[in-house]
Amino acid sequence: MFRAWDEPSKFDGYRNEMGTTTIEACFNKPEFFMSTHIATGGSPARPKLLVLGATGKTGQLIVRQALARGHQVRALVRSPEKANGLEGAEIIVGDARDESALRKALKGIDAVVSALGTPASPFREVTLLSTATRSLVNAMQAEGITRLVCITGMGAGDSAGHGGFLFDRVIFPALLRKVYADKNRQEAVVRNSGLEWVLVRPSVLNDKATRPAVRALTDLSGFHGGSIARADVASFVLDQVQSDAWLHRTPLISW
Repeated sequence: MFRAWDEPSKFDGYRNEMGTTTIEACFNKPEFFMSTHIATGGSPARPKLLVLGATGKTGQLIVRQALARGHQVRALVRSPEKANGLEGAEIIVGDARDESALRKALKGIDAVVSALGTPASPFREVTLLSTATRSLVNAMQAEGITRLVCITGMGAGDSAGHGGFLFDRVIFPALLRKVYADKNRQEAVVRNSGLEWVLVRPSVLNDKATRPAVRALTDLSGFHGGSIARADVASFVLDQVQSDAWLHRTPLISW
């Protein structure tokens, strides 16, 4: 589990062990990172999850980690052929933009994780993310499901301009401008939804091994780009399903 706060603590290098719970805190950055490891024996039942974007690289890791944590997982995919690598999850075939398909997929679900993505689009307008998210919000409201953890990205909203020179001056304007215009619309849909939402903005994604510390930031002064493993993103996202630490906030996560 990853948690971080934006204010430093007066304590440095605090470590506390009580029973099966180990809490390690590190305060040598302006942000406060906390990693919590809790034994699974006797833990309460995990929420049943619907995962959108489950066939992408990050989505597949979310599904696998959720199953390993004891969640029941349902994945909405466009076709059965897309479900390779999602063994153990319940597969529902449907379009994420179709509100009726979403309502069917939401039956019996406790929380939703959206890992929807879209390829770089330098010329064509992008609407998939905002359209699907609007349909999802409507379906969740109709089905009485309130918890939504949604991945967008570094460069969305007030994180724009904090990606470093190459990302901000080259990659973003050449390839991602239209994608992020839709991510901004997507975030606005989530913010205005009335749901219990968390918007997670990862920095540049990679497929490297996880690291023991992940920064989660809302104060981006002094932050100018970074990267993070998809596996660390999946872990942080799943932590938010049952935590209110970042409720109604937009943490940027990075190494």
